[in-house]
Amino acid sequence: MADGNPNITALGDAARSFLAGGAKQLLIDGKLLPARSGHTFEVINPATEEKIAAAASGDAADVDAAVKAARRALEQKSWRGMTPHERTRLLLNIADTVEKHLEELAQLETLNNGCPISFARAQIADVAQTFRYYAGWPTKIYGETNPSGPDTLNYTLREPVGVCGQIIPWNGPLSSASWKIAPALACGNTVVLKPAEQTPLTAIRFGQLLLEAGVPPGVVNVVTGFGETAGAALVAHGDVDKIAFTGSTEVGKKIVAAAAGTVKRVTLELGGKSPNIIFGDADLGRAANSSAAGFCFLAGQICVASSRVFVHSSIYDAFIENLTAAATAFVPGDPMDAGTMMGPLVSREQYERVTNYFKLGKADGAKVALGANVRPGKGYFVQPTVFSNVSNDMRIAKEEIFGPVASVIRFDTEEEAIRLGNQTDYGLAAAVWTRDISRGHRVAHALRAGTVWINTYLQIDAISPFGGFKQSGYGRELGRASIESYTELKSVYAHLG
Repeated sequence: MADGNPNITALGDAARSFLAGGAKQLLIDGKLLPARSGHTFEVINPATEEKIAAAASGDAADVDAAVKAARRALEQKSWRGMTPHERTRLLLNIADTVEKHLEELAQLETLNNGCPISFARAQIADVAQTFRYYAGWPTKIYGETNPSGPDTLNYTLREPVGVCGQIIPWNGPLSSASWKIAPALACGNTVVLKPAEQTPLTAIRFGQLLLEAGVPPGVVNVVTGFGETAGAALVAHGDVDKIAFTGSTEVGKKIVAAAAGTVKRVTLELGGKSPNIIFGDADLGRAANSSAAGFCFLAGQICVASSRVFVHSSIYDAFIENLTAAATAFVPGDPMDAGTMMGPLVSREQYERVTNYFKLGKADGAKVALGANVRPGKGYFVQPTVFSNVSNDMRIAKEEIFGPVASVIRFDTEEEAIRLGNQTDYGLAAAVWTRDISRGHRVAHALRAGTVWINTYLQIDAISPFGGFKQSGYGRELGRASIESYTELKSVYAHLG
């Protein structure tokens, strides 16, 4: 029921059994353990504001134990000596295990972060696909033989980076985890995963399933807890070789500073304020529908949200009419209902942040074309919101809101659209809508963003690298780029004389 309370009774037996098992523990060296401090924290259902579980609150001592377990596993012959074909079979087995438990994982994801169940199922299916993609890589991680003199053999090897600390966000916990864990394992690394404190459930369950799939103890460890304690300890730990982080730009800057003390490798996927440019010759209906999905998907809590919509003056009013009509399909409702298109925001903190931007937009002179209000009752539900008459220097157009809010900005020329689109500290994604294919490629080339879509939005494939320009981070996930990120390149010189 789109306007009812989230239906907890709809949970399957597997999800119920997991939730009924008491406080969720850390996974260290293949064992489920409480935090050494004995502390736990509450896990909240954002659709009801009720506690659904408790999780162990790990800190520096637990992180240290997990890192030591990961280091031991890295040096074990059973892991380090695994052949490429064996590693491929393991990754395929993980994918099969994920698919076997797809409904359980989707239900836990929905319950914990408010993602509509239909979207959660699609995301878990993508998790399996990501592992299948990386299953093809262990047999293709090549070194090279370099030209040299007759008395020398010079070649390169690609070897695992080592122990990898991976910090994932709350908006797509298991999807983000797969982007990091799959390439790390394909390359022979070991992992300490730190999920967001708002959404620990699927990471904990996934860690258990990895053991069932045959991942050796200690290869993947899961430490739940807070960023200031568990996250900070992981970044600063001297025996962690790499940090992969997805989250806010503000936290990303702190991670870079903390990691500098041990000069560990860092990759960052941070915030965004994506320009979505609609030219006068665009297919209005298709552009409006995709743009609405682009800022309403996961209640706008995605780093590539189409939150800045630049529309040519000739179609400005008509496009806003189409966009608001498309956005009304995203009615906030019970995320466990298969018909729901938009669930709640993830937390009280996020709810207050987004609703404050409603006030800021109005105060700065933007016009509310749709929404800018909340759904009454329990849960962190807000309405899809479209602001018109927005200028590029308003806060709603400059700052990442991370909610279902779009700012529609007028432009007159191609050059102006490019200039305004690039006028941001971020550079994660962008889109161009036009029937002129030359213009589409020309504008895509000019936009400073790691991913640019032409006549589409939100299309991501494990084959293609993903990451940002400017303050949207550095390094890339997915594709071959992840293989390079999770390996060290070693040169070997052998004297033959």
